[in-house]
Amino acid sequence: MRFKEKVIEKLLLVTALSAIGVLALIIIFIFKEGSPIMVKVGIPHFILGEKWSPSKGIFGILPMIVGSIWVTVGALVVGLPLGLGCAIFLAEMAPARAGMVLKPAVELLAGIPSVVYGFIGLVVLVPFIRNVLGGPGFSVLASAIVLGIMILPTITSISFDALKAVPKAYRDGMLALGATRWQTIRMVLLPAAKPGIVAAVILGMGRAIGETMAVIMVAGNATIIPTSILAPVRTLTSNIALEMGYAAGDHRQALFATGVILFVIIAILNLLARWVAAGRVSE
Repeated sequence: MRFKEKVIEKLLLVTALSAIGVLALIIIFIFKEGSPIMVKVGIPHFILGEKWSPSKGIFGILPMIVGSIWVTVGALVVGLPLGLGCAIFLAEMAPARAGMVLKPAVELLAGIPSVVYGFIGLVVLVPFIRNVLGGPGFSVLASAIVLGIMILPTITSISFDALKAVPKAYRDGMLALGATRWQTIRMVLLPAAKPGIVAAVILGMGRAIGETMAVIMVAGNATIIPTSILAPVRTLTSNIALEMGYAAGDHRQALFATGVILFVIIAILNLLARWVAAGRVSE
């Protein structure tokens, strides 16, 4: 019996180390491919350059960084109120039977392929924005709405778990003092669940900033710094996906360098999420 336990323990260790090894190989590969052009161009010029023209040897990804920020912030503006509201309803207000139906339905959104979201945005959302608000339709707004819907399952599920993890005594104590249900949610449950909710927001940001296919289909993909929510935009992930198929030489290295910047951003967001989820959030 002890021998079997030792074998299982070693197999689990190997499995864990293999996952870490794969991640390490990915990191080494993208940094190896992307670092030379960053050294050649200069990191400040690469990150802060406003023009992207690979045919002329000009590699500035600031428009893509700004575009990614615009789209991600817009997605949070759309997805955070809806996701948090849905989590509060499911955790505190929904009847048991309704919760059994609605929660799996929300989580089912995560299983829909991103190309489906992009296609719906392309045939419904883009023409609507073009006809009602003006502009080309392919815009920051279209991307933000599509991504806002796509991050709903992440924000809703994690916020729901955070609210459910609040001890029942907190609710009962506040209600016993004469507070209404909404006062209990606002004054006790939300502050107590703050670490989990903040982690949900950060993970939603990581999901939004890393999305590619849906954004390509509705963003317009112009390599310019957007000046309004109706302007076309290109994100870091879109830049890589659109040009990697024919890139070579410095152009190919610049796309890998774009991946390095994206990797660093997402890694920071994930580390921040783990830090927040551990409860180390100052009140």
